[in-house]
Formats: sequence, C-alpha cells, structure tokens
Amino acid sequence: MFFRYNDFMEIGFKARVLKIVAGIPKGKTLNYKQVAILAGSPRAYRAVGNIMNKNENPKVPCHRVIKSDGTVGGYAHGTNKKTAILRKEGAI
Repeated sequence: MFFRYNDFMEIGFKARVLKIVAGIPKGKTLNYKQVAILAGSPRAYRAVGNIMNKNENPKVPCHRVIKSDGTVGGYAHGTNKKTAILRKEGAI
C-alpha cells in the first residue's frame, strides 16, 4: 500500500494528540486549541475535535478536552455525561 505525504502527517498528528490527551491529569482540562498547539499544529483545533470524537480508547480521557469558551463541548456519550464526569473529577 502506498501512502501520500499527508497521510503520514495525519498519523503523526493523531498520535501526538492522543498522547497529549492521555497525559491530562484528573481534575484538569485543556481546550481543543491548546491540544492542537501542543501537538504542533496550532490551527488544527477542529481536527483535534474529530480525533476526540472517534476515540474509543478508555486510556485517553477525551472528556477532559473542552471548548475555548469554557463550555464542555461535544462528547460521544452526550454533554450531560461529560459534564457529570468533569464535575466528579473536580475539573468544573
């Protein structure tokens, strides 16, 4: 199978995003833009959201990534569940 250059970049970016989010400690949050900046692509905050939306790894706490305005944003299990988890962890 042949890959385009952009395919390699996307794989690398996704891996960086997942590693960053996996490192967010309980009780803390980062916003999508902060994660994009830390992953080396400051303008790729929507891509961070797409990666989080598809995350199925329980070791990657995607619920700890919120919107820049401080609201919780989307979550695969619903925003009410995300809010409840963040409250339980003391993040909000």
